[in-house]
Amino acid sequence: MIKIWGRTNSINVQKVLWTLAELDLRFERIDAGMRFGVVETPGYRAMNPNGLVPTMDDGGFVLWESNVIVRYLATKHGSGTLCPTDLNQRFAAERWMDWQQTSLNPAISPVFFNLIRLPPEKRDMAAVAKHRELAEGWLTILDDQLAGREYVNGNRFSIADIPAGASASRWYKLPIDRQGHANVERWLARLKTRPGFQAHIDQPLS
Repeated sequence: MIKIWGRTNSINVQKVLWTLAELDLRFERIDAGMRFGVVETPGYRAMNPNGLVPTMDDGGFVLWESNVIVRYLATKHGSGTLCPTDLNQRFAAERWMDWQQTSLNPAISPVFFNLIRLPPEKRDMAAVAKHRELAEGWLTILDDQLAGREYVNGNRFSIADIPAGASASRWYKLPIDRQGHANVERWLARLKTRPGFQAHIDQPLS
């Protein structure tokens, strides 16, 4: 059985759990990270030297890095559905996965961390303002991509939607004023109808 180490309030773990749900795969999840510890133990570091979550063990094959795990699961179990078989379509989808990890998420994370994880007296509101502006810029790019499309990679749900959908969901739950992004909001409403999203993404922030 697939094993996943990680806590359910981690966006990176959530991406993997959502993928598993989309593929209807059985798995065992072990709490790890933050208050659960585990990630500093020698056994965990032997699997994942970064000491981060998630880590996956699929029958002895160990992977870390959430988007890589999503790619692996989708390629192994969802080729032709979650993972496009057409080479151009596949890498168009993977492009948006990398964009989430390198552009969108780094802009949203400081806003989330300051407003959700830190007490008021420790918040860096200048960083919140700076990264809020950055995030709005990236979301404008996503909004443009979604114009005339039901999903990020076209009119079919794919691996392109999972990382970006997790980040967008987090953004729209933050206690801040936001610009309107009609296409993103329409797409997010569509994602909210998916059982895997409901189970693993559409949860209170913590």
